[in-house]
Amino acid sequence: MSTPLSPTPRSTVRRNAVRARTDRADLHAVLDAGLVGHLGLAMPSGPVVLPTGYGRDGETLYLHGSSGAASLRAAAGGVPVCFTVTLVDGIVYARSAFHHSMNHRSAVVQGTARLVTDPEERLHGLAVLTEHLAPGSWDHSRRPDRKELAATAVLALDLTEASVKIRTGPPGEDERDLVDQGAGPAADWAGVLPLRTVWGEPEPCPLLPAGTPVPERVSSRA
Repeated sequence: MSTPLSPTPRSTVRRNAVRARTDRADLHAVLDAGLVGHLGLAMPSGPVVLPTGYGRDGETLYLHGSSGAASLRAAAGGVPVCFTVTLVDGIVYARSAFHHSMNHRSAVVQGTARLVTDPEERLHGLAVLTEHLAPGSWDHSRRPDRKELAATAVLALDLTEASVKIRTGPPGEDERDLVDQGAGPAADWAGVLPLRTVWGEPEPCPLLPAGTPVPERVSSRA
């Protein structure tokens, strides 16, 4: 069985707490399903939130970016960070504007990131990132050279302090909006419009030799 989440004062879900999930497997599922997260931190010039690629290995989240980026240097220097991933599954239409919503899965991870300096762990972290984005590609790509590694910062963020919220199902409605459902244009329909993301057909690089087949690791996702 999965280890349950252990909420801290920062990671305790208070608003719509009924949507909170306490199983760590739900946290893993949201992180594994997403492709882009947002890294937030307080910089001297003000708050910064950056879209960031990531990859998960067990209870560690690996992030990366330019070693020259001030935000990554700040995160590596011990500035508290917040990392979020949100997946939208549908738009919820209600009879009132107030109850319009989204069906979604979201994860919020808080903590202090660690700059990965060990050469083997750096390569491992980059492999985890690559495999999360494009499964099977690490073993079919040139490894980063010394110059590329110098230009890349790899951070590790522990998943100990995290929260998960999931909303599913139809809209919540006020009783007054159900009494006279034909009163006004706001009462003409209610329900959920599902949102699904699908892969398209692979588009080969124009520099590939003509007739190069699409590998199974790519075509299987389409």
